[in-house]
Amino acid sequence: MRDVLTAASPALVGTVVVVGNPNAGKTTAFNRLTGLSQKVGNYPGVTVEKKVGRCVLDGIEVRLVDLPGTYSLAAHSPDEMVAVDVLLGHQEGEEPPDLVLQIVDASNLERNFYLLCQVLELGVPVVVALNMMDVARARGILIDAEGLSAKLGIAVIPVEAHRGRGIDELQGAISRVLRRTLAGTPGTGSAVSRDGALCLNDALHARVGDLHAELNPAFQRARGRSLHEFEVLRAVIDREGHAETRLSSVLGDSCLDRIQRVREEVAGEVPLPVLEAGIRYGWIRQNIEGHLRRTPVKAVTWTERLDRVLTHKVFGLLIFAVMMLIVFQSVFTWAQPLMEMLDGAFASVAGSVEGALSQGALRSLLTDGVIAGVGMVVMFLPQILILFLFIGLLEDCGYMARGAFLMDKIMSKCGLSGKSFIPMLSGFACAVPGIMATRVIEGRKDRLATVLVTPLMSCSARLPVYAIFIGTFIPDRPVIHGVLGLQALTLFGLYALGIVVAVAMAWILRKTLLRGSRAPFVLELPSYKWPALAGVLLKLFERAKAFLVRAGTIILAIAIVVWALAYFPHSSGIGADYARERQRIARELPPGAERTARLQEVGKLESGAYLRDSYFGRLGQHVEPVFRPLGWDWRISMAAIASFPAREVIVATLGTIYNMGGSVDEESAALRESLREATWPSTDPHRPGLPVFNIPVALSIMVFFALCCQCGATVATIKRETNSWGWAWFAFGYMTILAYVGAFITYQLGRMV
Repeated sequence: MRDVLTAASPALVGTVVVVGNPNAGKTTAFNRLTGLSQKVGNYPGVTVEKKVGRCVLDGIEVRLVDLPGTYSLAAHSPDEMVAVDVLLGHQEGEEPPDLVLQIVDASNLERNFYLLCQVLELGVPVVVALNMMDVARARGILIDAEGLSAKLGIAVIPVEAHRGRGIDELQGAISRVLRRTLAGTPGTGSAVSRDGALCLNDALHARVGDLHAELNPAFQRARGRSLHEFEVLRAVIDREGHAETRLSSVLGDSCLDRIQRVREEVAGEVPLPVLEAGIRYGWIRQNIEGHLRRTPVKAVTWTERLDRVLTHKVFGLLIFAVMMLIVFQSVFTWAQPLMEMLDGAFASVAGSVEGALSQGALRSLLTDGVIAGVGMVVMFLPQILILFLFIGLLEDCGYMARGAFLMDKIMSKCGLSGKSFIPMLSGFACAVPGIMATRVIEGRKDRLATVLVTPLMSCSARLPVYAIFIGTFIPDRPVIHGVLGLQALTLFGLYALGIVVAVAMAWILRKTLLRGSRAPFVLELPSYKWPALAGVLLKLFERAKAFLVRAGTIILAIAIVVWALAYFPHSSGIGADYARERQRIARELPPGAERTARLQEVGKLESGAYLRDSYFGRLGQHVEPVFRPLGWDWRISMAAIASFPAREVIVATLGTIYNMGGSVDEESAALRESLREATWPSTDPHRPGLPVFNIPVALSIMVFFALCCQCGATVATIKRETNSWGWAWFAFGYMTILAYVGAFITYQLGRMV
């Protein structure tokens, strides 16, 4: 293989853009060509993922840009227009392509050639990889690649990317065409665009050419670049498409009248998209004629037999539910040992730092800020890897598309599509991988709505909160004729609350901020095949790296800020008071268990005093009036605020506040007893000496945590996936309002009951 960057700086450098239909094996081919030499990001201003890889082919350093799968270049949003702009060399921060590599599903040649027909019109050299040749042969489809190459005037290479077959030949074709292109002698064109002519009818070509000549001077003055004729063609054909929208925004509404006149002149009674499709498919049939032959095969394939069961409206849903239950449970059970191991490793590192440094701000910063912050991020990693391992395997074998198909009818009731179900389901384990999984949703508004409601699913980080308050304040007594316990029913109700509110919010968002028709649910059901394990593992590596590098840095910064607020001003007076108390204990008690226990108690009291006197403690007391209607005192308010980076932080924060130390967990009997015994100050005008916690307060806290987006990783991931802090803070804001209102109603109704 020649796809490893081992050569010294090559003399030639070329940019190759990789395009293809969804499920054509584009990502597998891209991974074969680039290996681990990949970087993933987002194009500026849009949510489209930018994946760039590198390899060296015959002395040429090749920079490959992988575009999202698409069926055509008819763009209806800025996200979809990115592919056109990259191919035309107009995308900000992207080099113009020297070559387009189109991955074609050989078993669906006619459909895949529709995109090829459009790509060939752009005037950029093209190499075609006829992928999935094994699937084509299994379906009785035989393709003459050499004859097709001669007919089209471009290199057509048969490959089986998931097995690595034909990759060397594909690399050779890429390097040959690139070498000619970079030398300024591309040498050959295609049957479509040899003379720059469009493969549509002469009347449309002539009128688009005239319109282009009219609009180009003004466009060039306004944008500083020439207007490509393909942009004008798309503006004419795609009514209300993004090409038309962009032209009108640059040149004013007057250009819309000119575009409409061209439509009327060339279309007649036939809509232009229909005319285009007819002409293009006619061109496709003409060019593949004689180079594609079908032979008799078994009447029913294995894919068809499996789909009779797996897509059945009853059995299919049951199987899908069991499959998702297995995935869901695995994310919990398999990740737990790894998470505990990582937790122990970071605790060991923190202990080593504590032993090496004297007590002070530096030691606290490193242990409670940096190490705790990094640990909080890395703790998510096992869940992400396990979830994406399952998703990758199910996607690669072809089953995940069936799941989305089955769920579409249900999800459409709230304005979403079947593809929203998998991310929302995975949100029960962790919202971070759930939000990242929304990338499979093509429609921007559908994807955005799914991103904004996925955090409402009760993730595993909420379980410690539920565990401590249900176990402490909800009676463990049977209900519903002894079938369920009240504690279990309460836990189920909290999970159900998230689902109901998520569905309602999705419906509201699609009717208001994200108003518009639901994106057509176009889904190809690919043939079943064995997953390409190397590609799945590479995807795991990409996701892990993206999560740690992108979200991790933001979460670490948040953790350090929270540490600073909870540490400073760190009054020396508090330290002096407790130092005197330690000296008194040392004088009065001989060395032994009693002295050790008393000194530990003093340490807990000192930690609580520092926290109450910190900026965080002061903030809690200032905001107490805001949270009083929820039944909370300043200590609960402070714990809720401190848990913004991670919800489960509330347990350790309550432990510190109630002088149990920060090492308690949801099973701590001492913490539970302290919560039961906590009272309002005797000087409080409304509740003097009354217990702080009771069932209504406990339910209020749990409802708040069920609905609030108190998770720095989630906010950071929303920002990354939407490419906007605005949507990230909107999600945090609307969920906080929902949480407050829900907690208020819960507490007030609880008091009355």
